[in-house]
Amino acid sequence: MDDAPISRRSLIAGAAVAAGGALLAGLPVDAQQTAAVPAPPVPPADPTKVPGAPTTAVGARSPFVQPQRAPVGEITGTALTPLQDFDGTITPADLHFTRIHAGIPTIDPARHTLLVHGLVERPVEFSVADLKRFPSVTRTHFVECSGNGRAAYRSPKPEMTPQQVDGMVSNSEWTGVPLATLLHEAGASSDAKWFLAEGGDACLLARSIPIEKANDDALVVWAQNGEPLRPEQGFPIRLLLPGYEGNTNVKWLRRIELGTEPWMTRWETAKYTDPLVGGHIRMFSFEMDAKSIITSPAYPERLSAPGWWPIRGLAWSGRGRITRVDVSPDGGKTWVAADILSPLLSKAHVRFEHQWRWDGNETLLMSRAVDDHGYVQPTLAQLAAVRGPGTDYHFNPIRAWRVARDGAVTFEAKT
Repeated sequence: MDDAPISRRSLIAGAAVAAGGALLAGLPVDAQQTAAVPAPPVPPADPTKVPGAPTTAVGARSPFVQPQRAPVGEITGTALTPLQDFDGTITPADLHFTRIHAGIPTIDPARHTLLVHGLVERPVEFSVADLKRFPSVTRTHFVECSGNGRAAYRSPKPEMTPQQVDGMVSNSEWTGVPLATLLHEAGASSDAKWFLAEGGDACLLARSIPIEKANDDALVVWAQNGEPLRPEQGFPIRLLLPGYEGNTNVKWLRRIELGTEPWMTRWETAKYTDPLVGGHIRMFSFEMDAKSIITSPAYPERLSAPGWWPIRGLAWSGRGRITRVDVSPDGGKTWVAADILSPLLSKAHVRFEHQWRWDGNETLLMSRAVDDHGYVQPTLAQLAAVRGPGTDYHFNPIRAWRVARDGAVTFEAKT
């Protein structure tokens, strides 16, 4: 499919984006990390004596609740989701992490199409309206960047929050059409072994995916958490590959091509290929392995006194269902099964909790996930021994938080 010609208007818009990036680059680093948070209003002494605010067209959070992604102002980069601010398992759409390579495109859904071609009987170009005429499904799945946890592995700091440790993962309810339905409509050839998914942003990100995934649980989605996709999440349509690394879940999806072998695009050669020890590489390592993180207690929390405290967190696996989450209150010497507070959905977040009695002594809190394939989340030493110091993707070692005698909680990397 030919690219649209570059117009004078698009050149002007591109120049404006570049200028915005230059302005952001000139800001102090701290100014780029978080957006300005307005001070909460002064509430009345007795809210029962004063009429409240009127209804509005769009609801807003309480001014006393102000979770944020960070950093902000990125045109090529990531904004991390604040895992420590959530209850339950669903990530609010406006706080879902983002990973973008060439800015967030503005796409008119009335003009956008999805071309399915290659090894098919009849190439088909679907409009967004066409896609919505097919029988749809709604499923809950996480999306995780393959680089999630890189900073905690490469340059850990005690002052890292759950957001900074593992904030490139989010969990949503998605609505769309199975990709297998669209391939059937186009008459996919039995000779097709791979498909190429290409996005409609300025970098035309494209990934090669085994055809088995298309025939399994792959979706082309247009809704997230009951509303149209947000632009940064791929509006008007994106590919959803449950359990696969985030970059394969191509946003702003515009093309699916079927073929007999991978395309070896720059996104799977120069990027998203993992160097290993001995000069070897991991390539097409799609599934995200089982993982968990304690979101409370975590930095910058401080426990006020010895006594009973809840250890809470999230766990997930890209290979199936989480079957158990273990928690250790003593740095891995002993483990106890945590309570699971949410349904055990496949390739989706589960929330766990364990009531822990702190005796006031310094200790390490840890969690480890186990999935229905029998896979157990590894320790940092186990992961490093297999993957080596140069590994760049799929960081899923056990996370630990140090509780000091004064109750201060910090991230502990060397476990």
